[in-house]
Amino acid sequence: MPRLTQADLSERNKAFESRTPQDLLRWAAETFPGRVAAISALQRAGSVVCHMIGGLELDIPILFVDTGVNFPETLATRDAIGEACGLEIRTLTPPQTMDEQTAELGVLYCTPEGQKECCRLRKIEPLRAVADQFDCLIGSLRRSEGGQRSFCPILAADPDMNVVRVNPLVTFDDDSLNGYIDEHSVILNPLHEQGYPTVSCNRCTTPVLENEPRRAGRWRHLGPWQAYCGINPTDLDTDTQTAVELPQQLIDKVLGREADFMI
Repeated sequence: MPRLTQADLSERNKAFESRTPQDLLRWAAETFPGRVAAISALQRAGSVVCHMIGGLELDIPILFVDTGVNFPETLATRDAIGEACGLEIRTLTPPQTMDEQTAELGVLYCTPEGQKECCRLRKIEPLRAVADQFDCLIGSLRRSEGGQRSFCPILAADPDMNVVRVNPLVTFDDDSLNGYIDEHSVILNPLHEQGYPTVSCNRCTTPVLENEPRRAGRWRHLGPWQAYCGINPTDLDTDTQTAVELPQQLIDKVLGREADFMI
């Protein structure tokens, strides 16, 4: 099977820097028809991506991973935004409940290595289970989040899922994001107004003080060395030789060599 590397995507990424998020979402829908989905945990940026997909009436389902220990506010936000925007939201779940996992493996999230395994079991594996249904997954990462995400590309090769990741909001700074939310009255997780800049599982997410980094509330009990769960590959790997295997015709279409849709 032909390979598409991160280096192959460099010119396409440069060309896409000036495109709007809506342009990029339309491009993804046209380039990967029936084989594209968006991943969202219904945080601020994720809710914006959902709103854009609904507003453009794109045939792109939303994949939501219910870890079994989400806040009830997160589940309510999923249902509300799905109904309001006319979205197809597919909820993915791990094979074990948290109680079953704990009975077998203990409380994993109390140590850094255990936390990685817990995130793998409850977040990454449910996504891997459906990865063969897609060639493209849309995320909501933004460079203004800082850290490793400061270098996030628009298009990224994800060998673990064997898909092309599209991050349409990478150039959206906080003002752009907030402006879109205000202009379109985007439905948000109410926890954002209660001191949670980012929200994940209720076991490992706490409020953040005004003088703390926005991700300080994620895995606070493990210390500042832990910042990401690993569901977004560009958080952990920027190797330009990272590659996915796709049909040559699709690779040509992604790279603009042969396309039915131009932006």
